[in-house]
Amino acid sequence: MIDTSFLSQLDRFALVIKKRVTSSFIGQRKSTAAGRGMMYKDYRIYAPGDDIKSIDWKVYARTDNLYVKTFEEEKNLLLHVIVDGSSSMNFGKPSKFDFASMLGVGFAYLAMKDNEKFQFSTFADSLEMFQPKRGMGQLMAMIGYLNELKNKGFSRLKDAVLQYKKTLGSKGMFILISDFLIPFEEIKESLLMLGSHEIKVIQVLDPLEKDLNLQGDFMLKDSESGEKMRVFLSQRLRYRYQGLLDEHTAKIEQVCNELGIKFYFFTTDIPIFDAFYKLLE
Repeated sequence: MIDTSFLSQLDRFALVIKKRVTSSFIGQRKSTAAGRGMMYKDYRIYAPGDDIKSIDWKVYARTDNLYVKTFEEEKNLLLHVIVDGSSSMNFGKPSKFDFASMLGVGFAYLAMKDNEKFQFSTFADSLEMFQPKRGMGQLMAMIGYLNELKNKGFSRLKDAVLQYKKTLGSKGMFILISDFLIPFEEIKESLLMLGSHEIKVIQVLDPLEKDLNLQGDFMLKDSESGEKMRVFLSQRLRYRYQGLLDEHTAKIEQVCNELGIKFYFFTTDIPIFDAFYKLLE
């Protein structure tokens, strides 16, 4: 369950976004963003929450895919929050998913305070996207959705990013949150596909996953595949595990640095406010 009591603590922070338009609500100049307006701009794939009146049925007849027309609009930069909702995120108390969701909700809250639109999405076997909007109503709808979501499936990050790219307009700010317990090459390819957007990558793990402070005979179960393995956790195996995990995280951080992406690592025992202090310092 997502605890929203921390949101009021975030009021002292300002969400730092590199804006293409610097007005308070409606820009004085046109942005290249895809939105509702008077001038037709392009097509993008239909997403839940889009007005069905904007669907181009002629394109559907030709391609068998739903596309909507996009228009030039005077607007501020859009915040994108993408949270891993796969089975592996349902671990610990609070779960990694609850912690990740609170981070995402916090960013959305700061965007709302800055009168920015935000788009919240989750991914696992498939990508669930919601129409970008402003306001407390949108924020509360997202919190309700996240509280009802059941973590299941595999973390198919690359497929999610490929689908997400089809909906993108102008440059935005991305918050991508996951445990990233997936092959490094898939992570690297996914980040490369996001291009020149301003991106924050946040890896979230449970303290037990990070330190594996266990010893003895255990039956381990893969939360995504369901496969089981009987293992004796010796001190030597713990050191081997921690070395591989640290190497995996270091490789993610390195590729982020090479691409100009901000990388952060948290365990779920850190207070949310302290996490935001680091994220926004």
